[in-house]
Amino acid sequence: MTLRLAGARYRYAGTPRVVLDGIDLDVAPGRVVGLVGANESGKSTLCLVASGLAPGSIGGRLEGSVTMDGVETVTLAPHEHAQRCGVLFQNPTTQLSGTAVTVWEEVAFGPRNLGLAVPEIVERVEWALDTLGIAPLAPKDPARLSGGQAQLVALAAVLALRPAYLVLDEPTSQLDPRGTRLVGEALAGLAAETGTGILVAEHKTELLAAMAQDVAALDAGRVALLGPAADVLADPRLVDLGVEPPAAVRLARALEAAGLADPRLLAAVEQAAAGGDDGPVEAAGVSDRPGVGQGRA
Repeated sequence: MTLRLAGARYRYAGTPRVVLDGIDLDVAPGRVVGLVGANESGKSTLCLVASGLAPGSIGGRLEGSVTMDGVETVTLAPHEHAQRCGVLFQNPTTQLSGTAVTVWEEVAFGPRNLGLAVPEIVERVEWALDTLGIAPLAPKDPARLSGGQAQLVALAAVLALRPAYLVLDEPTSQLDPRGTRLVGEALAGLAAETGTGILVAEHKTELLAAMAQDVAALDAGRVALLGPAADVLADPRLVDLGVEPPAAVRLARALEAAGLADPRLLAAVEQAAAGGDDGPVEAAGVSDRPGVGQGRA
């Protein structure tokens, strides 16, 4: 029972260049695996391949093996993919249906297409909205949401499908720090409580330090580092791979360089870097004010 890539090599259609070159990676039920790497290192492509979208929906050439619970993803029909693996990418507008007039109906879109009974659909929608703290958005028009709110609605729609695995590519790219923390807590809780296996590509290493058990660092389409999150995120080689370590790691190194590496002081730095409770999160962890909580495009 694992999402497994074994010797996975992938190239996009029409190009001879191999984008992923011999990836070996497991995402076990109930575990969160983080992906880090510089731009063009292969993170987004790995998400496409792991989810079965490549080559299933976008073509290209895949060598090696990608399986979900022992089943080769290339043999799965689209509706089977949707039930086994939920996918969320950086731009939420590409994943909203465009047919729903309220957020509630948007989140219900997937479960309805699965032909579930109405009580089950209602339970799933309410659970997904509550899990992400966006129940107040339920009556709103999806077309009138901020970027951060749309990101969380798209994630709620994925969660409502109750997939065994989640593949997320920069899921907090449009969220402010409070919204980012809320999503991290929700995903960590989801993995622990329901056994969902989660693969998440993120440039926010503080988030991965808080939620991931394992981290893989990619370099030119290969896994350069792989292991427990705390070990990989503190590895000095991470900087050479174009990845900024978490703040706690950077501060600890600065203290050590200054000869102030007292264990109690380092512990205090780590606790401060983790941050405290800065109050309730607004609906969706972002503001309704234009430009607030929308982050990168």
